[in-house]
Amino acid sequence: MSRHESPRPLGHLPGVSAGAAVPSAPAAGNEVWTVLRLMRWSGEYLQGKGIERGRLDAEHLLAHALGVGRLQLYLQFDRPLEREELDRFRPLLKRRAQREPLQYILGRAAFRELDLRVDPRVLIPRPETEVLVEEVLGWAAARGRPELSALDVGTGSGAIALSLAVEGPFSRVVATDASAEALEVAGENAREAGVADVVELRRGSLFEAVGTEEAFDVVVSNPPYVAETEVASLEPEVGAWEPRGALLGGPDGLAVIRAVVAGAGRHVVSGGLLALEMGAGQAASVVEAVESTGTYDDVRVRRDLAGRERVLLARRAPTAVDMNRGTRQA
Repeated sequence: MSRHESPRPLGHLPGVSAGAAVPSAPAAGNEVWTVLRLMRWSGEYLQGKGIERGRLDAEHLLAHALGVGRLQLYLQFDRPLEREELDRFRPLLKRRAQREPLQYILGRAAFRELDLRVDPRVLIPRPETEVLVEEVLGWAAARGRPELSALDVGTGSGAIALSLAVEGPFSRVVATDASAEALEVAGENAREAGVADVVELRRGSLFEAVGTEEAFDVVVSNPPYVAETEVASLEPEVGAWEPRGALLGGPDGLAVIRAVVAGAGRHVVSGGLLALEMGAGQAASVVEAVESTGTYDDVRVRRDLAGRERVLLARRAPTAVDMNRGTRQA
């Protein structure tokens, strides 16, 4: 709230329910709502609901309601809004005030080069996962050869699998998920991205949908890693809206990560890569789990943009059996 304004009821914006203190708004009736005035009022209203980037979210919502790009709003600050436009905007603002994630309201989320469909069937892809993808793409580029293969365990919206298919030298990507609903979203995104012929979607928990003899150059996963004890501390947008099955990793947050580590070795070729995203403060435990398998060498941890240890990379070490069989190395 601006320090120069007194609280007024929500009813000053026609159709928005009263009952909470918000910044003052133009009086109802014949008062004109311009683009700029509505952006300012709505931004402060959302900030009053605990949404730190209230102004930015209000701009996205208004642009969506008007069917224009957000930056186009800046070219029409003084344009009066029609009643129908206010009617389209009002329910979007209500939903965001209830802490529904902006991406679910808009139905889209940006991820690297992709514009993904998202809804409550899948987690919203995050910048931390872009770091995971960046590390895998860097590893793949260093191999210097085309037609690599990858297995994405727990694909959700398909953000990781599709990014590898779109940006990297991957001619085959298998993406698994236990949720049929999540795979529906991933399938829509694969078709929109033009890589439905590269990315194969399979339903199954962890490695259930992968053949015992199938091996890949890369096994990558962003598994659930939130501890059950941390749910109460999550932002409402996460704890109240995103699918619990894709969030929670058991009492300490490490149950699913440990299961991925235990099963991945059978599906990574000799010299191939295991790449995992993990939660803040989990790196030491995950490194220990990987090293204890005796399957990997060159275990490394990479930090996200906030400086937190976020991504684990491990090379599958060749075994005597591999060398005797002449197993292909990545």
